[in-house]
Parts: sequence; structure tokens; C-alpha cells
Amino acid sequence: MFDFVPIESYTTIYFQMLLFFLMATLLHSFVLAIDDYKNIRFVNYFGHFALLFVVLYIGLRPISGVFVDMTMYAYSFERFQENNPLIVTEDYAFYWFMDFCSQIMNVETFFLVCALLYIVPLYILSVKWFGKYWYYSFFILVGSLSFWAYGTNGIRNGMATSFFLFSLIYIDKRAIMIPLLILSCFFHKTMVLPTMGLALTYFNNDSRNYLKGWLLCIPISLIFGNYFVEFFANIGFDDHRIDQYFTDQIDEGITQTGFRWDFLLYSATGVYAGWYYLFKKNFQDKLYQRMFNIYLFANAFWVLVIRANFSNRFAYLSWFMLGIIIIYPLLKGDFLKEKNKSIGFVLLGYYAFTYLLTVILVRS
Repeated sequence: MFDFVPIESYTTIYFQMLLFFLMATLLHSFVLAIDDYKNIRFVNYFGHFALLFVVLYIGLRPISGVFVDMTMYAYSFERFQENNPLIVTEDYAFYWFMDFCSQIMNVETFFLVCALLYIVPLYILSVKWFGKYWYYSFFILVGSLSFWAYGTNGIRNGMATSFFLFSLIYIDKRAIMIPLLILSCFFHKTMVLPTMGLALTYFNNDSRNYLKGWLLCIPISLIFGNYFVEFFANIGFDDHRIDQYFTDQIDEGITQTGFRWDFLLYSATGVYAGWYYLFKKNFQDKLYQRMFNIYLFANAFWVLVIRANFSNRFAYLSWFMLGIIIIYPLLKGDFLKEKNKSIGFVLLGYYAFTYLLTVILVRS
């Protein structure tokens, strides 16, 4: 469908389109109140247009090495079609899903279905949590730093993170939530980490303890960082067969070694947001507190191995939640005087970092 788009510009055009969506959103945010009928009508019509664009643009992209592991997935799919599958030793649910799809559809349709399973859960959870203001949540999720790479490169990783977030809709219905969490982990094994964080919140959901633990991990990493790098390397987290989540150009900047103060500051935006909402604004929401604690738990593990050249793989296991951590209280709470304008500024600042890293720095 999008074969007319130059393959070397395919990724850039996605981010340029999101920039267009952002500018249109800001225009309404600065002029209209959030509950104004015109604004509600805009965000719903425009939001569904954005949803359709993201699904089709990701789902119908050409099969190309530009998207790195996409060609590997296509090759695996063809092996299943030929009844000569690869030997599967992990992520069983994803490969069972691939095997099933290979019997009833072609590879192009398979990638479209993957895009639907990746994106539609984010739409549903945004509608469930935020109702008529769902578009703001959806935009911040599809405009996140890792979203594009999860959808086009680390495909099963992205689907697993969406299943995890989707499971939180059923936080009070464990009979539904637990199977979704298991599915998430069996689509990609690294989702065990945030799932462990969720389980821990049922024993201790005091965010002060998680904040202290996250802060403590910084000096521990500075002093004993190499020990943790070796430890996690020995249990398999430096396995180079694990999917690279970013394109080569972006990954070069993300995965360089050393103590990454820049990305620690990026992670700290979520830490500060949660602290500000929960303790300064006294935002009371058990689900948000639980999600914030999961974010702190998963991000703390990344801080411990921040020096490693594979540490980005840990970072993404918390960063996929960052947009929700930032936007959730803004849409649920009533502590902002000019709510729509404030949300506009937050979306602008959040997406500016994504655009800087994925478009501006890649060109330079």
C-alpha cells in the first residue's frame, strides 16, 4: 500500500506525520478548553484518523532490511509455510502464533495482524481509562521513543509490551489479567521483569520504598556497575541473538557504553512525574501507583547495568510505560487550571525528545 514511499525515508515520514498530528493537537489545546465540544469532536475524529494511519503505515510497510529484523521474521514465517520451521527454544507463544498464521495467510497479512495486535490494545486501554480524551494517551504512546522500533523491528517485543499494558485494564479481574500476563511473557521472555514488578506491588505498593530503591541504585551502579554487568551477562542478557530494538543509526547512539547520564535523565522524567503527582499533588489512584512502582522497579534494573552495551534492552522494559506514567494523572486528575494547554505542552516536550533522537540526530 505504501510502496510509493521511498524506503530510505519510510521511518522519517512516520515521525513527520506524528509531528503534523502534534501541531494540530497543540493548535486546539491552546485555543479550546479540554471539555469544549469542538475539542472533543476534534480529538475523536482526528484520533481515529491517527489510529488508522499508524496501523496501516506500520502494518503495510514493505518487507525490507531497513527494518532490520523484519526480514528475519519474514524468513521464519516462510519456513513455517514450508513445514520446515526453525527450532524454537523460547518465546513459544509468538512462534505458535506465527505457525498458525502461516497456515491461513501470506506474510504481508501476517505483519498487518502483528501491527493490529500491537496497536489496537493501546487504543482500547486509552479508551477504557480516559474515555472521550483517549487520543492524548494514544498519541503519547505512539510517539514514544521505542514505539516505532517495537512495531517494525522488535515485533514480538512490542506485542508483548502491549499485552502487558492491556492486562492492566483487568487489574481487578485476575482471571483475565493473569492469562494476559502469561501470554506477554511467552511472546517475549524479557517481560518477566515488569511482571515481577507487578507481582511485587501486591506485597508492597508503597511508592516511597520504590523511589528509595531507584535512587539507591544510582550510587550502587556507579561503584559496583561492572559486577552487575558481568552478572546479567552470565545469565544471558548480552546474547547478541536477542533482537536489537532500534535501527542501526539510532542504536549507535543508544547502546554506546559508559554511564549514560543523558538516558538516566530521560528515565528520571517519569520518576519525577510520578513523585510530583503522588506526593506533591496527592493524586490518589491505586492503579497509577501500581504502574509507577512497576516503572521504578524495571528501570532500577536498567540503572544497575547502565554501563553495558546491551543496557538499552533493560531500559525499554520500563520506557514502554513512560508515556502512561506522564499522561495518566493529567487526564484523570483535576489539579490543572488550564488543563488542555498543560497537556499540549507535555505532549510537545515528550515528543520533542523522540523527534530529536529519531530524526534530527540521525540526519546530522
